Amino acid sequence: MPAEAQDKTETIVQGIPASQGIAYGQVFLFLQSEVELPVYEVEPDRRPQEIARFERALLFTRQQIQVIHAEVEKNLGADEARIFDAHLLVLEDQALIGETIRELETTGHNIERCFNQVAQRYIKAFSEIDDEYLRERAGDIRDVAQRVLQNLLGQAAQALNQLVDKRIVVANDISPSDTASLDSSNALAIVTDSGSKTSHAVIVARSMKVPAVVGVRDFTKLVQNGDWLLVDGYEGNVILHPSEETLFRYGKIQLKKKSQEQRLLDASRQPAVTLDGTAVALRANIERAEEIPLVREYSGEGVGLFRTEFLYLNAPRPPTEDEQYAAYRAVAEAFAPAPVVIRTLDLGGDKPMAGAAHLFPKENNPFLGYRAIRFCLDQRDIFKAQLRAILRASAHGCVHLMYPMISGQEELARANAVLAECKTELAARGVAFDKKLRVGSMIEIPSAALTADLLAKDCDFFSIGTNDLIQYLLAIDRVNDRIAHLYEPTHPAVLRTLEMIVTHAHRRKIKVSVCGEMAGDPVYTALLLGLGVDELSMTPPLLPAVKYLVRAMKLGDARKLAREALRLASPKEIHALCVKFHRTRVRLE
Repeated sequence: MPAEAQDKTETIVQGIPASQGIAYGQVFLFLQSEVELPVYEVEPDRRPQEIARFERALLFTRQQIQVIHAEVEKNLGADEARIFDAHLLVLEDQALIGETIRELETTGHNIERCFNQVAQRYIKAFSEIDDEYLRERAGDIRDVAQRVLQNLLGQAAQALNQLVDKRIVVANDISPSDTASLDSSNALAIVTDSGSKTSHAVIVARSMKVPAVVGVRDFTKLVQNGDWLLVDGYEGNVILHPSEETLFRYGKIQLKKKSQEQRLLDASRQPAVTLDGTAVALRANIERAEEIPLVREYSGEGVGLFRTEFLYLNAPRPPTEDEQYAAYRAVAEAFAPAPVVIRTLDLGGDKPMAGAAHLFPKENNPFLGYRAIRFCLDQRDIFKAQLRAILRASAHGCVHLMYPMISGQEELARANAVLAECKTELAARGVAFDKKLRVGSMIEIPSAALTADLLAKDCDFFSIGTNDLIQYLLAIDRVNDRIAHLYEPTHPAVLRTLEMIVTHAHRRKIKVSVCGEMAGDPVYTALLLGLGVDELSMTPPLLPAVKYLVRAMKLGDARKLAREALRLASPKEIHALCVKFHRTRVRLE
């Protein structure tokens, strides 16, 4: 330990582990202030020049991002470079550009002020979205907007390429382009005041294998340049001025973690079969065809959830039937004969489409509002284009179709009627599709769970979305910091509901999958399988840990665990029971 660090008191703070690894080094404090914007009136005859200045700034920003894209593709690969495709889409968003020009015409203010007003509205809208991944897209808009404003004002952007020595970067937040400018040989780790596991900056950090901890509130106010820091990207611990004892302990932890990760990765290449011979299907949740290599890397058995709304969200217009068909076909062909479950649009309400804002009314409670299947049944042209694309893709692999946010049998019947229309239209055109296409329903609303016996009559499978189901069952807004601790997957109401859904499904001889966050947590794997769940689907990197547990347990023991859990009244006791089961079977030391 350096002499200057020996006299300082060790301080441990907790954040969100975002990119795995352990690092020790000195702090490089990276603080970016917001652009200071002038506000002034622009005479009507000068407004065309303002618009021209805006267009030049957009063009220059595009050129900057294309340079970053090329550098990232060269250094990290094509998949990581695609992050900046989202930034280019922001610059092409005709809704954002059009609203900026209308703001100029309405207010008469300078173009910097108008663009910032519109961009902030977009940032606010995305920041309030329930889905964590989509909520982080606000960071993309913020990053691009900052660049555009700097170019309008003739200011040079700060960059992390000024980092020349090995340092731990501590920042209030880091944009994807900031992260991309990092030299991974100099960046030991990243710590931020804000952010989440799904931010694009974190995605880049993971690709560079740089440990990261985010959401360490006000940490930039606690540290100074040159302070010594230890970052634990596994548990989310950030230790300022670590002691010799702490450094020694973490040295041993680091060696153990590397060994564990290798053993999990080795296990992921083996069949997911329990010790008493039961095969368990472990599939992947994806959003884009570009994630195919990731699923293969972690040996996913097909796709249990293809979230199709990501084709729509940043687009200036809804994707055409042919554009969707190409994306769905690519995934279906890549995994054939393994199944690919394509979920129809979970769009609307809290997930507005940038290029069709007029379709989404402002709502007081968007999570219970105009979204998902409700939106699709109302916007039949958009819905039918997607259904036809999915049907066409079904001719190229084992495609299953799934509806989100179904509330009851009548809604399911209406959706299936539209699907039948699409089949008739394609047949009349002589277009091939799987006439035995399997159709299922997400079970994520309490009314669907309570009428699972009725839904099972008209479904080929169920997929339980535990994120929303738990939220609605317990009346817990899981993104509300004040009550997030009340979001309990092991609440007796949740377990009884899961058991009821599985029971009704199995009576009709249909399978049940879980595709929510519970599916990717190995602590809950035995509980879900013990309750009778047939398949689990999760983010690809989570597959190895879940598969390791499956291979280390007996299904008979999992059923005993579930029976015991159903007798308990305390969520904490049930969780402790699951943790004990996991620990006694997973020994990676």
